[in-house]
Parts: sequence; C-alpha cells; structure tokens
Amino acid sequence: MTANEFLRALRAEGLQVDTRPGWSTHNRNGSGGTRRKWGPLNGVMVHHTASGEQGIVGMCERGHSGLPGPLCHGIIHKTGRLTLVGWGRANHAGLGDARVLRAVIAEAGKRPKPGRGTVDGNPHFVGFECVNLGNGKDPWPAEQYDAAVRAAAAVCRVYGWNANSVIGHLEWTSQKIDPKGFSMARFRRDVQKRLSQRKAFAMQPRPQVRAVRLRPRPQVVLRRHDRVAVAG
Repeated sequence: MTANEFLRALRAEGLQVDTRPGWSTHNRNGSGGTRRKWGPLNGVMVHHTASGEQGIVGMCERGHSGLPGPLCHGIIHKTGRLTLVGWGRANHAGLGDARVLRAVIAEAGKRPKPGRGTVDGNPHFVGFECVNLGNGKDPWPAEQYDAAVRAAAAVCRVYGWNANSVIGHLEWTSQKIDPKGFSMARFRRDVQKRLSQRKAFAMQPRPQVRAVRLRPRPQVVLRRHDRVAVAG
C-alpha cells in the first residue's frame, strides 16, 4: 500500500483526514542500519497518546530527544478527525512478543498474553495514536471511537484482513497499557462489523444514468447528481 492508497482508503471509509506537509515520505526507513526495515505489514496497532490535544501533532510528527518521529502514522482526535504525520517505518510499536506477531499473521481469534518481547513491531504494524489521557477517566467520544474503528477497517480492507489483524499496544507487550478506556475485544467486533458492510461509497462504481422522455416537450436527458455518502 502506497501513501496515496493509504489516504484514499481512509477517506473512502468516510474519515475526515488532514495531512502534514511531507507526511507521505516522513519515516524512519533504513535508520540505524539495514535492520531498520519497513514491512511486510501484518496488522494495525491502536494506541492512546497519554496527553491532550495541545501540541500532540508536533510531538507525533517530530518525536523527542529520546525517540525521533514519526511516532505513528495517524492521530485520531477527539472530534473524529484524523491527521496523517508519516508513512513508512514509524517509532510506535517497539519491541513485542513474537508469539503475538505469529497470532496476528495467522489472524487467530485467541492470542497469548504478551511478555516483554524481543521482536521489533515497527516494520509490521500501521499505528494510530488516539488522543486520550489514558487514565481511565478521560472519555472516548463516539466520534473518536468510530473514527478509530473506521481507520483500522480501512487498512484491513485494503489487505483483505479480518479484524483479528488489529491489536492494541497492550496486547503487543506487557510494558504498555494502551489503549485504556475500551476493550480490544469489543473494538475488533466493531471493526469486523464495519468490514462486513458494503465497501465505502467512494470505492463503488457510479450509478448508470438513463435518458427520460418527457412529453409534449422534446426529449430531455436528466443526469443524477453524484451524492457524497458515508456508509453507516
């Protein structure tokens, strides 16, 4: 999947997407030597930012002194809008459990409880950071949760994956707790429900237009206006 295909897939799923300048080539591909690779992609990872909205786009885009950006591919805001900050290898997953990666690749319904792990997940997962304090009290607006479901489904739809290819950071390593505030089992059910629906309207062929004869006037050809619709 290219950067442009990623963007189109998100928008086709009904998401409102903003992009940062240079996002499509902003990545860590090849950094730190040949072992810093990108791909093959095997799944989607969901995070929370442990922060509010202020400054979060810049942080995820640039990173910090201890961890250079991008720190994810997309940020899902409280409003449900999504901001893309990178495409390619991003520093979001970190080390995780090889058994979990095998379960994701197999799209297994059950996966092992993760340990600390030794496998670099950054080449294998598309990462979405959801703006949330992560304290269990900060609410998840319906618009934001729905956008996260749609974002995960968009990637799965491109690759033909089912919802078992979607995990939370806490399912990758025992060192993380995110996302906190909803269960990943519920989230996967909602992603699968989304995938079971028809593809997003923008990806469907346009309806055929037929000529209609009106009497007693001469023949008039009426053309339907295309409607912008979002699948429910």
